Amino acid sequence: MSSFAHVLAPGRVGSLELENRIVLAPIGTRMAHPDGTVSAREIAYLVARARGGAGLLVTGGMLTGTDVEAPRPGMNRVDDDRFVPGLARLVDAVHQAGAKVAAQLSPGLGRVGAPEPGRRVPVSSSPTPWLADPARTCRELGTDEVRLLVRRFGEAAARVAAAGVDMIDVHGHTGHLVDQFMSELWNRRTDVYGGSLENRVRFAAELVGAARDAAPGLPVSFRLSTVHHVLGGRDLEESLEVARMLQAAGVDLMVVDEGAQDAADYAFPPYYLGDAPFVATAAAVRKVLGIPVAVAGNMTPELAEKAMADGEIDFVAFGRPLVADPDLPRKLAAGRPGRIRPCVRCNVLCIGNVAAGASLACSVNPLAGRESSVTVGRATRCKRVVVVGGGPAGLEAARVAALRGHTVDLYERAGHLGGVLWPAATPRFKQELRSMVGWWRGQLSELGVTVHLNWEITPGSPALAGADELVIATGALPVHPVTISGLGREGVLDVLAVHRGAAVGHRVVVVGGGLSGADLALDLAAGGHEVVVVEQEAEIARDMLALNRRALLRQLDEVGVTVLTGHTVSAVEPGAVVAAGVAGVGRIEADSVVVALGMRPNATLTGVGLLEDPRVHVVGDCLEPAKVGDAVHAAFAMASAL
Repeated sequence: MSSFAHVLAPGRVGSLELENRIVLAPIGTRMAHPDGTVSAREIAYLVARARGGAGLLVTGGMLTGTDVEAPRPGMNRVDDDRFVPGLARLVDAVHQAGAKVAAQLSPGLGRVGAPEPGRRVPVSSSPTPWLADPARTCRELGTDEVRLLVRRFGEAAARVAAAGVDMIDVHGHTGHLVDQFMSELWNRRTDVYGGSLENRVRFAAELVGAARDAAPGLPVSFRLSTVHHVLGGRDLEESLEVARMLQAAGVDLMVVDEGAQDAADYAFPPYYLGDAPFVATAAAVRKVLGIPVAVAGNMTPELAEKAMADGEIDFVAFGRPLVADPDLPRKLAAGRPGRIRPCVRCNVLCIGNVAAGASLACSVNPLAGRESSVTVGRATRCKRVVVVGGGPAGLEAARVAALRGHTVDLYERAGHLGGVLWPAATPRFKQELRSMVGWWRGQLSELGVTVHLNWEITPGSPALAGADELVIATGALPVHPVTISGLGREGVLDVLAVHRGAAVGHRVVVVGGGLSGADLALDLAAGGHEVVVVEQEAEIARDMLALNRRALLRQLDEVGVTVLTGHTVSAVEPGAVVAAGVAGVGRIEADSVVVALGMRPNATLTGVGLLEDPRVHVVGDCLEPAKVGDAVHAAFAMASAL
């Protein structure tokens, strides 16, 4: 029997029978045509996840009306009959690929969205601050306008039912418009939609009722944030009452998460939040309901299986993991969980892209969102490809070159693959990065790539002579500024050396507050060290996605890391770091000093002579240090053309 017997078991939501308990959680893709109709690109994206074996796919939010909110670019619409044919094509394609599909319907974003058409602010449940500009106050919807939104929702439900969807999902979580009505933090109304909890839930309950009336027989799911993690927001106790009311209104499946747009690091949990952070609240919801419960947020197949076996959840909603690997369910069914490409929870090209108005992509899966336009085909002529460097760029280049049918040799001077990714993945909260290296290792083994470890390549190495194509992916080296004296003293280490296991004393000063320095500070402080981060700029971790940075800063504060911004380090002396700030020059006592001042390209093999060789392709950090996703995508594009 499969070790994922519960996850892969058939499931039921209302009248809907599902092949397994795996749900593609709704993620906005921004792939719709400019007029809001379904695109071939979005269909291909969903079909790939259907073929991958997920039992139920939930679309990104579809706008049900434009009376008080303008459509966002790339967002699907269902406010008119003209949107039905495209949605029907999507549904038919997903059905042919073997999955069921739910349409997530949204009456709008309210205070977390764009201004109302013709006005300078959005609408909301009450005159609450606009998230984008708290100095401006949202316009309160009138009672008749709320009822109009309910009617529009029902009309949209009828349209998606006509298109053949199998279920309707109500977008009710993370502080969007529906949630604004349900929470006392944002709802101070005095009509039938405000005041008591029953009144505050009325709008959501009426949306559920409108969907059931307009699409009889279709199950209805609801996404509920149980804890907002915002001062004055909803807590678990009240959410349990909300869940009961929504079940009474006709909800057939409750999908549980946490957070709000005001606490986006919970709404889209990065790696700092660890595995399965919302299972406990989902289990609490399941105890008070008689309908199935699903949970989303940093879930793994192993933890989903355990939670189901323990009776804590009934379904698991994978969003980003199915973006990273659409074939996750099939690999579980085949008994090959180790071959699943892991989501590294970076949020950069999925959540980050969509929030910035771009279409969804993935740092570790270059095909995500491009399924309709990009394929890795067999090369017309098999070549001998030599890849120098076993970091992310080199590993991806070797993988794709081998997929194309080339004979590939990869040379890595260290005793393991991963490059700087391997030591960087040492902190407990970055284990998914190390899993990614393991995935590449397995891929190269299956594809027949010959890996040479502990093998340093120089410009004159014989291994280069017989190559038809030569990929240079030698990565980057730590920066040690000459403007700081004393960096050669005993007790001064670079950040990678510490990740590789170099011992540090109790009092540690980290020089440099970028991502690598801040992450190391968090890891050391969590391990009991007294840590000070010294950063020249006004803020630390400025190179991070905002929601990830929020989680990092909160945890740095929780573990007691001292952060000194606006300080320039001039010297390392015995037992101290000398730094100048607005208050003058001071000494910061330290047993160990860790330098984390960025990386510079490793130019060992990128001299003029080698670069003039037409066989040579330079990719990754040895060209320009960047994020993992940049290296992976550049290597994929380069190797796809070999």
